[in-house]
Amino acid sequence: MTQRLKKQYVENIVPKLMDKFKYNNIHQVPKIEKIVINRGIGSASQNQKMVDSALKELGMIAGQKGVITRSKKAIAGFKLREKMPVGVTVTLRGERMYGFLDRLIHLALPRVRDFQGISPKSFDKNGNYSLGLEEQLMFPEIEYDKIDQIRGMDISIVTTASKQEEGLALLTELGLPFKGK
Repeated sequence: MTQRLKKQYVENIVPKLMDKFKYNNIHQVPKIEKIVINRGIGSASQNQKMVDSALKELGMIAGQKGVITRSKKAIAGFKLREKMPVGVTVTLRGERMYGFLDRLIHLALPRVRDFQGISPKSFDKNGNYSLGLEEQLMFPEIEYDKIDQIRGMDISIVTTASKQEEGLALLTELGLPFKGK
């Protein structure tokens, strides 16, 4: 089953962006390549139960099992040894990516308290967008009683856009609620 957001992209957004940026070829139109969800676990790296909990929560949010990221070298100031777990990450592509983005836009972000929109300034020079979330409770998959600690996460939306304006136009058309739009 194709995702609603992917269908909308193919049928409505591609023709709008081709007209707006005067592309000659349909393959010049920017699209989303992948979404990377990353969560640092900080001081919980000594506790395997907390690492497993963070991995399970991220798996429920993304709909795909995550990977534990490990430190590359030891840093004594942070009480960190080589190959200790420091975070959890998930890379979404294809149908799962569009499904997650749809849930983020229509379910999770509106549940944030005092939400006025996300900042349009978080683009890099290539049109990729990153946003940080302070808690996982905004996702409907997470039950308040079953979490052990409130932790945030970083979400990076990687696009094929070559400029910031193209990335902003693509994500605005997909429905991301930017401030001032």
